[in-house]
Amino acid sequence: MKMNVRLLIVGDSSFIASNIFYNLKKKIYIKKIKYSKFLKKNKLFLSNFNYIVNCSLHKKYVLEKYDKKYDLDYQVLNKIKDLNINYIFLSSRKVYKPKFNIKETDKILPQDNYSKNKLTTENFIKTIIPNNFLILRISNVIGKRIFNNNKSHDLFLDNFMLNIKSNFVLNHKDVFKDFISIDQFTYIFLKIIQKNLKGIFNVSLGKKVYVNEILQWLTSSCKKSLNINNFYYDKKYNSHCFTLNNNKLKQSISVSIKKKDLKMYCLKLSKKIFLRKK
Repeated sequence: MKMNVRLLIVGDSSFIASNIFYNLKKKIYIKKIKYSKFLKKNKLFLSNFNYIVNCSLHKKYVLEKYDKKYDLDYQVLNKIKDLNINYIFLSSRKVYKPKFNIKETDKILPQDNYSKNKLTTENFIKTIIPNNFLILRISNVIGKRIFNNNKSHDLFLDNFMLNIKSNFVLNHKDVFKDFISIDQFTYIFLKIIQKNLKGIFNVSLGKKVYVNEILQWLTSSCKKSLNINNFYYDKKYNSHCFTLNNNKLKQSISVSIKKKDLKMYCLKLSKKIFLRKK
Protein backbone atom coordinates (compact mmCIF):
# COMPACT_ATOMS: atom_id res chain seq x y z
CA MET A 1 0.00 0.00 0.00
CA LYS A 2 1.40 3.40 -1.01
CA MET A 3 1.84 6.10 1.60
CA ASN A 4 0.05 9.43 1.51
CA VAL A 5 3.08 11.06 -0.10
CA ARG A 6 2.98 12.78 -3.44
CA LEU A 7 6.46 13.51 -4.71
CA LEU A 8 7.35 15.57 -7.75
CA ILE A 9 10.86 15.06 -9.11
CA VAL A 10 12.19 17.86 -11.28
CA GLY A 11 14.87 16.63 -13.69
CA ASP A 12 13.51 13.35 -14.98
CA SER A 13 16.59 11.61 -16.40
CA SER A 14 19.36 12.62 -14.00
CA PHE A 15 21.25 9.98 -12.02
CA ILE A 16 19.55 10.71 -8.69
CA ALA A 17 16.09 11.41 -10.17
CA SER A 18 15.88 8.23 -12.23
CA ASN A 19 17.06 6.03 -9.36
CA ILE A 20 14.65 7.57 -6.84
CA PHE A 21 11.83 7.02 -9.32
CA TYR A 22 12.61 3.40 -10.17
CA ASN A 23 13.40 2.37 -6.60
CA LEU A 24 10.40 4.04 -4.96
CA LYS A 25 7.63 4.18 -7.58
CA LYS A 26 5.85 1.16 -6.08
CA LYS A 27 6.02 2.56 -2.56
CA ILE A 28 4.90 6.19 -2.95
CA TYR A 29 3.19 8.29 -5.59
CA ILE A 30 5.92 9.83 -7.76
CA LYS A 31 5.87 11.89 -10.89
CA LYS A 32 9.02 13.08 -12.63
CA ILE A 33 9.17 15.97 -15.03
CA LYS A 34 11.74 17.84 -17.09
CA TYR A 35 12.84 21.17 -15.66
CA SER A 36 11.67 23.01 -18.80
CA LYS A 37 8.18 21.52 -18.46
CA PHE A 38 8.07 22.25 -14.74
CA LEU A 39 8.49 25.97 -15.43
CA LYS A 40 5.29 25.91 -17.51
CA LYS A 41 3.17 24.26 -14.82
CA ASN A 42 0.65 26.31 -12.86
CA LYS A 43 0.00 26.36 -9.12
CA LEU A 44 -3.01 24.08 -9.46
CA PHE A 45 -0.79 21.33 -10.83
CA LEU A 46 1.93 21.92 -8.22
CA SER A 47 -0.53 21.87 -5.33
CA ASN A 48 -1.16 18.17 -6.05
CA PHE A 49 2.20 17.39 -4.43
CA ASN A 50 3.41 17.66 -0.86
CA TYR A 51 7.09 17.10 -1.70
CA ILE A 52 9.29 18.46 -4.46
CA VAL A 53 12.92 17.56 -5.08
CA ASN A 54 14.93 19.17 -7.85
CA CYS A 55 17.54 16.89 -9.41
CA SER A 56 18.33 19.05 -12.43
CA LEU A 57 21.58 20.99 -12.53
CA HIS A 58 23.03 23.59 -14.86
CA LYS A 59 26.65 23.06 -15.91
CA LYS A 60 27.47 26.70 -15.19
CA TYR A 61 26.19 26.25 -11.64
CA VAL A 62 28.77 23.48 -11.24
CA LEU A 63 31.69 25.30 -12.83
CA GLU A 64 31.23 29.05 -12.49
CA LYS A 65 30.63 31.63 -9.77
CA TYR A 66 27.09 31.98 -8.49
CA ASP A 67 24.47 33.45 -10.80
CA LYS A 68 20.77 33.18 -9.95
CA LYS A 69 19.80 32.40 -13.52
CA TYR A 70 21.82 29.16 -13.35
CA ASP A 71 20.48 28.20 -9.92
CA LEU A 72 17.62 25.91 -10.93
CA ASP A 73 16.65 25.30 -7.30
CA TYR A 74 16.15 29.04 -6.82
CA GLN A 75 13.84 29.09 -9.86
CA VAL A 76 11.85 26.14 -8.52
CA LEU A 77 11.58 27.74 -5.07
CA ASN A 78 10.07 30.90 -6.47
CA LYS A 79 7.29 28.90 -8.12
CA ILE A 80 6.33 27.05 -4.94
CA LYS A 81 7.05 29.62 -2.18
CA ASP A 82 3.35 30.40 -1.68
CA LEU A 83 2.33 26.74 -1.61
CA ASN A 84 2.40 24.34 1.32
CA ILE A 85 4.99 22.05 -0.23
CA ASN A 86 8.04 20.50 1.45
CA TYR A 87 11.19 21.23 -0.54
CA ILE A 88 14.04 18.71 -0.54
CA PHE A 89 17.40 20.17 -1.53
CA LEU A 90 20.24 17.87 -2.57
CA SER A 91 23.30 19.61 -1.22
CA SER A 92 26.88 18.36 -0.97
CA ARG A 93 29.37 17.32 1.67
CA LYS A 94 31.75 19.73 -0.11
CA VAL A 95 30.25 22.67 1.79
CA TYR A 96 32.25 21.50 4.84
CA LYS A 97 35.90 21.78 5.69
CA PRO A 98 37.14 18.23 4.97
CA LYS A 99 37.97 16.16 8.04
CA PHE A 100 37.01 13.00 9.85
CA ASN A 101 33.55 12.76 11.46
CA ILE A 102 32.01 16.02 10.18
CA LYS A 103 28.82 17.06 12.01
CA GLU A 104 26.10 19.34 10.67
CA THR A 105 27.27 22.03 13.10
CA ASP A 106 30.93 21.87 12.05
CA LYS A 107 32.84 24.51 10.11
CA ILE A 108 31.55 25.43 6.67
CA LEU A 109 34.35 25.93 4.15
CA PRO A 110 33.34 25.33 0.50
CA GLN A 111 36.37 24.67 -1.70
CA ASP A 112 35.13 25.29 -5.23
CA ASN A 113 32.41 27.12 -7.18
CA TYR A 114 30.07 24.14 -7.02
CA SER A 115 30.15 23.89 -3.22
CA LYS A 116 30.03 27.68 -2.80
CA ASN A 117 26.95 27.76 -5.02
CA LYS A 118 25.31 24.94 -3.07
CA LEU A 119 25.82 26.89 0.15
CA THR A 120 24.36 30.03 -1.41
CA THR A 121 21.28 28.07 -2.45
CA GLU A 122 20.96 26.61 1.05
CA ASN A 123 20.82 30.14 2.45
CA PHE A 124 18.14 31.18 -0.07
CA ILE A 125 16.05 28.16 0.90
CA LYS A 126 16.16 29.07 4.60
CA THR A 127 14.92 32.55 3.73
CA ILE A 128 12.28 31.73 1.10
CA ILE A 129 10.62 28.74 2.81
CA PRO A 130 11.92 28.74 6.41
CA ASN A 131 9.43 26.14 7.67
CA ASN A 132 9.21 23.65 4.79
CA PHE A 133 12.72 22.68 3.79
CA LEU A 134 14.93 19.62 4.06
CA ILE A 135 18.59 19.99 3.14
CA LEU A 136 20.52 16.77 2.56
CA ARG A 137 24.31 17.08 2.58
CA ILE A 138 25.25 13.95 0.70
CA SER A 139 28.51 12.01 0.61
CA ASN A 140 29.88 10.34 -2.54
CA VAL A 141 27.16 8.21 -4.14
CA ILE A 142 28.14 5.00 -5.95
CA GLY A 143 25.78 3.87 -8.67
CA LYS A 144 25.13 3.38 -12.36
CA ARG A 145 23.24 5.80 -14.53
CA ILE A 146 19.91 4.54 -15.83
CA PHE A 147 20.05 7.03 -18.69
CA ASN A 148 23.27 7.86 -20.54
CA ASN A 149 22.25 11.46 -21.05
CA ASN A 150 24.29 14.63 -21.13
CA LYS A 151 25.62 15.08 -17.61
CA SER A 152 26.48 18.25 -15.73
CA HIS A 153 29.27 16.54 -13.81
CA ASP A 154 30.96 13.14 -13.60
CA LEU A 155 30.18 10.50 -11.02
CA PHE A 156 32.81 8.32 -9.35
CA LEU A 157 31.64 5.45 -11.55
CA ASP A 158 31.94 7.56 -14.72
CA ASN A 159 35.64 8.11 -14.02
CA PHE A 160 36.08 4.47 -13.05
CA MET A 161 34.62 3.31 -16.38
CA LEU A 162 36.85 5.68 -18.36
CA ASN A 163 39.90 4.18 -16.64
CA ILE A 164 38.68 0.63 -17.25
CA LYS A 165 38.31 1.38 -20.97
CA SER A 166 41.94 2.47 -20.91
CA ASN A 167 42.79 -0.79 -19.12
CA PHE A 168 43.96 0.60 -15.80
CA VAL A 169 42.88 1.42 -12.26
CA LEU A 170 44.45 3.92 -9.94
CA ASN A 171 46.19 3.14 -6.68
CA HIS A 172 44.97 5.77 -4.22
CA LYS A 173 47.16 4.50 -1.37
CA ASP A 174 45.70 5.58 1.98
CA VAL A 175 43.06 8.00 0.68
CA PHE A 176 39.62 7.48 2.23
CA LYS A 177 36.22 9.04 1.62
CA ASP A 178 32.67 8.49 2.80
CA PHE A 179 30.67 6.57 0.20
CA ILE A 180 27.09 5.39 0.00
CA SER A 181 25.36 3.33 -2.69
CA ILE A 182 22.46 4.74 -4.67
CA ASP A 183 20.27 1.96 -3.23
CA GLN A 184 21.21 2.99 0.31
CA PHE A 185 20.51 6.62 -0.58
CA THR A 186 17.03 5.95 -1.97
CA TYR A 187 16.23 3.75 1.05
CA ILE A 188 17.20 6.63 3.37
CA PHE A 189 15.32 9.10 1.16
CA LEU A 190 12.12 7.08 1.62
CA LYS A 191 12.58 6.87 5.40
CA ILE A 192 13.10 10.63 5.56
CA ILE A 193 9.83 11.28 3.72
CA GLN A 194 7.98 8.78 5.91
CA LYS A 195 9.16 10.65 9.01
CA ASN A 196 8.51 14.09 7.46
CA LEU A 197 11.89 15.40 8.58
CA LYS A 198 12.79 19.09 8.34
CA GLY A 199 16.16 20.82 8.64
CA ILE A 200 19.70 19.87 7.66
CA PHE A 201 21.01 16.28 7.67
CA ASN A 202 24.18 14.51 6.60
CA VAL A 203 23.40 11.49 4.43
CA SER A 204 26.31 9.10 4.49
CA LEU A 205 27.72 5.77 5.55
CA GLY A 206 29.47 7.54 8.43
CA LYS A 207 32.59 5.39 8.12
CA LYS A 208 35.96 5.47 6.40
CA VAL A 209 35.92 3.74 3.04
CA TYR A 210 39.31 3.62 1.36
CA VAL A 211 39.14 4.37 -2.35
CA ASN A 212 41.21 1.27 -3.04
CA GLU A 213 38.54 -0.82 -1.27
CA ILE A 214 35.86 0.53 -3.60
CA LEU A 215 38.05 -0.15 -6.63
CA GLN A 216 38.74 -3.70 -5.44
CA TRP A 217 35.01 -4.39 -5.07
CA LEU A 218 34.15 -2.82 -8.43
CA THR A 219 36.82 -4.84 -10.28
CA SER A 220 36.04 -8.13 -8.51
CA SER A 221 34.37 -9.61 -11.64
CA CYS A 222 36.92 -8.26 -14.09
CA LYS A 223 38.66 -11.14 -15.90
CA LYS A 224 41.28 -9.15 -17.77
CA SER A 225 44.55 -7.88 -16.32
CA LEU A 226 44.46 -4.24 -15.41
CA ASN A 227 47.45 -1.97 -15.01
CA ILE A 228 47.82 -0.37 -11.59
CA ASN A 229 48.80 3.26 -11.87
CA ASN A 230 49.84 5.16 -8.79
CA PHE A 231 47.60 8.15 -8.31
CA TYR A 232 49.64 11.29 -7.81
CA TYR A 233 48.53 13.23 -4.80
CA ASP A 234 50.18 15.74 -2.55
CA LYS A 235 49.59 16.67 1.06
CA LYS A 236 46.81 19.05 0.01
CA TYR A 237 44.89 16.30 -1.80
CA ASN A 238 45.27 13.88 1.08
CA SER A 239 43.75 16.51 3.38
CA HIS A 240 40.49 16.10 1.40
CA CYS A 241 39.84 12.78 3.12
CA PHE A 242 36.59 12.95 5.08
CA THR A 243 33.70 11.18 6.71
CA LEU A 244 30.31 12.61 7.61
CA ASN A 245 28.80 12.02 11.02
CA ASN A 246 25.28 10.63 10.40
CA ASN A 247 24.16 10.35 14.04
CA LYS A 248 21.57 13.12 13.69
CA LEU A 249 19.96 11.21 10.81
CA LYS A 250 20.02 7.85 12.59
CA GLN A 251 18.53 9.37 15.74
CA SER A 252 15.68 10.82 13.66
CA ILE A 253 14.75 7.78 11.58
CA SER A 254 15.00 4.03 11.99
CA VAL A 255 17.61 3.19 9.39
CA SER A 256 20.47 0.73 8.96
CA ILE A 257 23.47 2.04 7.01
CA LYS A 258 26.20 -0.60 6.87
CA LYS A 259 29.51 -0.87 5.05
CA LYS A 260 28.85 -4.51 4.19
CA ASP A 261 25.75 -3.43 2.21
CA LEU A 262 27.85 -0.93 0.25
CA LYS A 263 30.32 -3.74 -0.48
CA MET A 264 27.57 -6.09 -1.65
CA TYR A 265 26.16 -3.40 -3.93
CA CYS A 266 29.58 -2.83 -5.50
CA LEU A 267 30.15 -6.57 -5.99
CA LYS A 268 26.79 -6.89 -7.78
CA LEU A 269 27.56 -3.80 -9.83
CA SER A 270 30.88 -5.33 -10.84
CA LYS A 271 29.07 -8.39 -12.23
CA LYS A 272 26.77 -6.14 -14.26
CA ILE A 273 29.73 -4.23 -15.64
CA PHE A 274 32.07 -7.08 -16.50
CA LEU A 275 29.84 -10.16 -16.90
CA ARG A 276 26.99 -8.65 -18.91
CA LYS A 277 26.19 -10.35 -22.18
CA LYS A 278 27.79 -8.78 -25.22
